[in-house]
Amino acid sequence: MDNKALIEIDYIKQIVEVLLFASDVPLPTNRMLSVLEDIKAEKLKHAIEELNEEYANTERTFRICKIGGGYQLVTKPEYSRYIKKLYKGRARSRLSPAALEVLSIIAFKQPISRPEVDQIRGVNSDGVIKTLLERNLITIAGRSEAVGRALLYGTTPEFLRYFGLNELTELPKPRELEELLGSAQEELKFPADEAEPELIEKLTQTEQDEVETTEDDEAE
Repeated sequence: MDNKALIEIDYIKQIVEVLLFASDVPLPTNRMLSVLEDIKAEKLKHAIEELNEEYANTERTFRICKIGGGYQLVTKPEYSRYIKKLYKGRARSRLSPAALEVLSIIAFKQPISRPEVDQIRGVNSDGVIKTLLERNLITIAGRSEAVGRALLYGTTPEFLRYFGLNELTELPKPRELEELLGSAQEELKFPADEAEPELIEKLTQTEQDEVETTEDDEAE
């Protein structure tokens, strides 16, 4: 790589850092490219990779991660307790066990209607779904083709950011949900005994039913 190319990549890295430090939400690739101008996506990706390598080599306390479809500077997990002390008393409002239950069902089964959510939970979910809509964690994703044309719900980019995910493919299988919720207890700030253990069984059972249905169809 010649000196001109080195200067160019170093300059891109500086701009990337400036943008990430200035933004309080993940920046999508196309947004960053629109600011950088005439820079290819591959070169942007290379700059981010070099920055992360430099951060690792110099033992910096942060790195660039892809969250919710965009890039964001995040601190390393081992320093989280100090940040929590700094912002003690300013924690974001937690999700209730019911909200977590409904959100988990929607995340794994989307698009899904409210009656279908109710059927899995065994209780009415109107109020919880309204709360999740207000918090922009779910959105209306269309209408069912079944009789009544019920509204269908799906998760939003805010849902991905809330749980530190880049895309829905990173969601664990229902049988792994217990471990996910367990690791999120401290972050979401609700006692472990408030979690709904029945949710694991319900989601795992519905997943098993789908597998068995698929196997029966293939056998036919």
